[in-house]
This record gives sequence, structure tokens and C-alpha cells, in this order.
Amino acid sequence: MDLDAFRWLLTDEGQALLERATTLEGDPLQVQSRLRRDAAPEHVAAALTQVELRRRAEAKLGDDAARMYFTPDGLEQATRAPVAAHRAGRLAAFGTRTFVDLGCGIGGDLVAVARTGATCVGIDLDPVRVAVAAANLSALALGGAVDVADATTLDTSPFDVAYADPARRTGSGRTWRAEDWTPPWSFVERLLARDACVKVAPGIPHDLVPDGVEAEWVSDRGEVKEAALWSGRLATTARRATVIGDGGLATLTDEDDPGAAAVGVRDVGAYLYEPDGAVVRAGLVTAVAAGVDGGLVDEHIAYVTSDASYRSPFARGYRVVEELPYREKPLRAALRERGVGRLTIKKRGVDVVPEQLRPRLALQGDAEATIVLTRVDGRGTCLLVEPF
Repeated sequence: MDLDAFRWLLTDEGQALLERATTLEGDPLQVQSRLRRDAAPEHVAAALTQVELRRRAEAKLGDDAARMYFTPDGLEQATRAPVAAHRAGRLAAFGTRTFVDLGCGIGGDLVAVARTGATCVGIDLDPVRVAVAAANLSALALGGAVDVADATTLDTSPFDVAYADPARRTGSGRTWRAEDWTPPWSFVERLLARDACVKVAPGIPHDLVPDGVEAEWVSDRGEVKEAALWSGRLATTARRATVIGDGGLATLTDEDDPGAAAVGVRDVGAYLYEPDGAVVRAGLVTAVAAGVDGGLVDEHIAYVTSDASYRSPFARGYRVVEELPYREKPLRAALRERGVGRLTIKKRGVDVVPEQLRPRLALQGDAEATIVLTRVDGRGTCLLVEPF
């Protein structure tokens, strides 16, 4: 996005154009043509870009999206609103009064923390993102300052908490090497020597997390969105899984985990539990097993089984109906015998691609079913289950 065009969009004339772009009906070419009668092409492009990005942002940011501003990459990297609100809540619980965001992007996390009443400062290397973040604070009537600066050279000592969300893309695409992040892992390690929070990819290896730092994996409505590293007085445990759903927020830590030896591997019982992805990433599957009075189906597989029925925020539960043949040909015959025409295929720990298997099963019938393909104590197994 062009910085001058964005700044113009914030003027009274620009706001009027943005309002028209939002309310005009018709296909995109018709809307663009009508707007260009009264405005320059670059201004029309800036307005239409914001209309489209606001529409896309609704899933991430809810009602705020209609008043905020975005860049395409800034929206992609922005934290989902419920996750940002959870992080801001943790910071408020620790009495955070001053907060610096080292690489603030379009300001999603700044907005969440500013709403707690903390004094917030954001910096970023990109002047466009800085302008967008400042506009977002203003649009939502929140205080805070934003400026162009290099996070690696900033003295963060005046702030209670420093926060960073390193970019995980290079010129050749997304990178999984921590030292290729911007700022790099060496900077993150230095930052974690004080009271800090760093947002990282959910796939971060456990052995990369420094001693004394809490790693928290967060899922929002079943999707693992991020891991966050908490250091200094903000770290309260080693590993944590936080699950955000329609019923609120629940959290599980390594202190709730008795370990694999305590729960063990057992035969499949009346119920099967599929732990949330955040639980799996945090290595807390055996904590779920303990919570449902069950055990593992296999020491290397993240499924839990029990003879008891539980509703848990940390796992989805299924009633085990019966075991079906694991091999494809007899499985196809078994599904036809049961009149299954619509099939949900869940799998863990087996070399199966559901999108490829489903058409080969040649499903016929009106019944709907769910099968789980996995290993039970090392043996390939297919279970017919019913969600509850």
C-alpha cells in the first residue's frame, strides 16, 4: 500500500470516499468505475483495498474490523481478537502498566492491551504499518504512541513488559528456522531474559524454549493459532495449553500431567477422546487422559480412551460404536452394508489421506458416519464412532 494514498484516506475527503466504497452496490468493476468519476485511481484503489480487507478481517477481529485499517500482510500476521484479549488479560493480571510492542504491525495486540488501561507504545520498521497502527488506535478511541524504529536497538527497560511477534517470512517464503526470523532468535533469547512475551509459531520445538520460560499453546475454537513464550515474573509453569471456545477459556498445565507411566496404554474402551491441538502441541495428552479417567490407545498417538463419558474443554469425545476392518476393501464393504453415504474420516499416526481415501470407498446410502483411523498399541485400527 502506498503511504501517501493511505494518509489521504484518513482525510475528510478520503473518509467520504471510503464510506461510498463501502456502501455502493454492484460488481467490483462497476463500483470502481463509479468511484473513479470523482477520485484519483490511486485513491480509489486504496479505498477499495480497505473495503476488501475489512471484510476479510471480520473472522479475525469481529466488530472492530469495520472501523480498522489493514495491509494484506499485516492482516495475515495479526493476532485473532480472542487470543489477543487473552494475552492482554494475562498482562493485566500481572499489573502491567507500560507495554512496548516490538514490531506492532497493524496494531492488533496494541489495541487489546490498550483496552486494559496500560500505556502502550508500538514500533515497526515499516512506515505504512506504523501509520495503519496509529490510525487503528485513533479509530477505536484508544491511547498509545506508534513510531518507526528498529526493535533490536531499542532500550526496553523503561517498560514493564516487552512484546514481540517476529516475522517468519523471508524473500523466499515462510521459514521454520528461528534464526531467519525478523528479529532473529538471538534477539528473542535476549528479550526473554526480562519480563517479556514473544509470539512464535505453534510448531516451535520444546527444546528451543529457554529454561525458566513458559511456553503456552493457544487454540481458538479448535484451531491452534500460536504459541507464546512468557518470561521473568510472567512465567508461572513450563508448558500450558489454553483453549478458547464458545463456553469461555480453559487452561491446562504440566502441573496437571501425571505422565505417561501413570496413565499407561490400554484397550479401547467405550469412549474415545481427541485432545485439542493446543494440548497435543503442549505435550499434555496424558493430562487429558488423567482427566477422563482413561489411558492412551498407543504410546505414540494423541488419542485417549476411557470407559467413562466426560465433557472436557480439552478434548472432543466420541462413543465407540464398533471396530471396522482397517484394510480398504473390507472397509468399503462394511460401510456399504451400513448404508453410509456421508463419511467423516479422522486419523492420527497412520499413512492415510482422507481426501484420497473417501472417493475410493465409493460410498452409497443415506446414513452419515464418522470413522477414526489410527494405531491401537501399534496395530492399524478403524473405529466407527459417534460424536457427543
